[in-house]
Amino acid sequence: MINRQIISPGSIAVIGASSDTRKPGGKVLENLLSGGYKGKLYAVNPKVASVQGIETIPDVSGIPQVDLAILAIAATYTLPAIEILAGKKDTKAFIILSAGFSELSQEGARLEKEIVDVIDKTGGCLIGPNCIGVMNTAYRGVFTTPVPELKSGGVTLISGSGATAVFIMESGISRGLSFSAVYSMGNSAQTGVEEMVAWLDESLDEQEKPGALLLYFETIKKPDILLRHASSLVRRGVPVVAVKAGNSEAGSRAASSHTGALAGSDEAAGALFRKAGIIRCHSREEMITVASVLMFPRPKGKNFAIVTHAGGPGVMLTDALSSHGLNVPEIKGEKADRLLEKLFPGSSVKNPVDFLATGTAGQLEEILSACEHDFDQVDGSVVIFGSPGLFPVDDVYDVIHRIIRESSKPVYPVLPSVVNVRREIDDFIHRGNVFFPDEVVMGNALGKVMNTPEPFISVDETGNESLAFPDIKETGYLDPGTVHCLLQKAGIPVIEEMVSNRQEDIETFAQQVGYPVVLKAIGPLHKSDAGGVLLNISDRECLRKGFEKLQNTPGTEKVMIQPMFQGIELFAGVKREKPYGHLILFGIGGIFIEVMKDYTVTLAPLTENEAIQMIRNLQGYSLIKGTRGRGGVDEKKLTDLLLHLSVLVQQIPGITEMDINPLMAQGDRIMVVDARIKYQKDNE
Repeated sequence: MINRQIISPGSIAVIGASSDTRKPGGKVLENLLSGGYKGKLYAVNPKVASVQGIETIPDVSGIPQVDLAILAIAATYTLPAIEILAGKKDTKAFIILSAGFSELSQEGARLEKEIVDVIDKTGGCLIGPNCIGVMNTAYRGVFTTPVPELKSGGVTLISGSGATAVFIMESGISRGLSFSAVYSMGNSAQTGVEEMVAWLDESLDEQEKPGALLLYFETIKKPDILLRHASSLVRRGVPVVAVKAGNSEAGSRAASSHTGALAGSDEAAGALFRKAGIIRCHSREEMITVASVLMFPRPKGKNFAIVTHAGGPGVMLTDALSSHGLNVPEIKGEKADRLLEKLFPGSSVKNPVDFLATGTAGQLEEILSACEHDFDQVDGSVVIFGSPGLFPVDDVYDVIHRIIRESSKPVYPVLPSVVNVRREIDDFIHRGNVFFPDEVVMGNALGKVMNTPEPFISVDETGNESLAFPDIKETGYLDPGTVHCLLQKAGIPVIEEMVSNRQEDIETFAQQVGYPVVLKAIGPLHKSDAGGVLLNISDRECLRKGFEKLQNTPGTEKVMIQPMFQGIELFAGVKREKPYGHLILFGIGGIFIEVMKDYTVTLAPLTENEAIQMIRNLQGYSLIKGTRGRGGVDEKKLTDLLLHLSVLVQQIPGITEMDINPLMAQGDRIMVVDARIKYQKDNE
């Protein structure tokens, strides 16, 4: 439980304090002292009388009441110390820097649990173990460097990995990115990234909120907490950026359905992030670049001017922006002509605006002023300015520094000459600026920021009327009759069908519904692969031959008959992916679903807007919309079907996999032609 003592302690005891700053107990004490901690500071060390100018206490039993204990001692000594601190010293906050717990062995995991139990009984908070610590504007409780100057409006970093937090800080500081707080969660024995996000949301000060929240996960243990509070923060104006590592699955696994083969934990994490409005990144470099973009005002549109004195980088940035649907519009007209007259011969203002390698600071100021005041089609500018190292460029960076602050439109500085003008860049950073060393990385980050949707919904904001679904007693793949019943009860249209192993029953059904019909083998998981689907059977003789063929197909238990229905083949599916819940997939269907992989994914429960976006984000959306004289599909009915599917899995959580493939659609007629549902109770 996050509490005041862990965030702003009035007193801190360092257990294992040292004068040797090469040791965690020495470095954390040095950081606390140099960071100007204003509370009472105690140092525990039984071997020396003082450390770093502080008189030591030989044992934790000699400490008076203390808010926070930072432990930098061997794992085996931590539990006795915590029992005294929590039980006798009213300590309510603990940071365990030490390693040797659950990350090491079962014995370490047992010790870790005992520590959590002791702290939980007193209502305390534990960060760690196996972490670098905590730093915020109140104290610098970390044993690592760098220790950035922490200030309001910078980014807050919450990381499941201490080393990764250090590397992210190093990269960010070198670009001018400022930090407001850093929380390293380590093993997350009691308090994880999700709980810290929840605390930040619940205690957010609108006047002191961070410019962005950066999250690094290796495991997402509580996706419901993350979804609820991250989406709340985004809606309240705090962008959330996250890296989720550990996405690959070693080796292959047998999948009994198309959905099982397509969807996994990485898809689930991505769906969660999209639902919450979290900007997903895949590396530290990408995260820092996205965070740096977020330090600028958000553009009102997607049109950008590229201002450069080097042609190549301008072309590459144009390509990067265009690949994300951002525009580099042509600049022309009387105002453009007047600007061109102020530049050297050979310059161009068409966009990219190229003012040549000989361009001056004054000319750059004219260009950026025109982008701000004269060119209404421009929503923001990217300035690419390097140097061959022939002369200083302080005057150019002075202009960029001033224009960034004066312009109502964002101006992003790309400064690629990180060697030739290192001094000027360092001065630019020292004046409170952020810069980008690579135009393509910056362009991709800007595209990611502009294209990440707003949060769809929080998990506690959706409720559905309870439907009278039948009680399911079987486990595994449900029989076709039960599948048919569940879909119909959920309001999902299912084609008329009959299942039998008697030829006369099949013939009678065909006469009732009329030819042509379809025969399907009941038994093989992927009927098409097993030759278990016969289409367009047009008469009784073909029906008899087809029935006989399917009866002789290995694994066939019965034969299903349906009327033939033609249209666009679509696909809908469900997969329960713990701990995230149910993933819902929708895409272009048929036998090539796993090859083409044209599908979208989100997490249940769905909102109407989510369902619409699932449909419209398909590469093959033009087929649904209608193209080249061919009719499309009623989007409202498709949307309703996906919403009904969401209701079904919410009310029957034991559904682990579902394939609706194909889902045939033609105009306002949408029909489930084939479906499989796998069911398993939670306690099985």
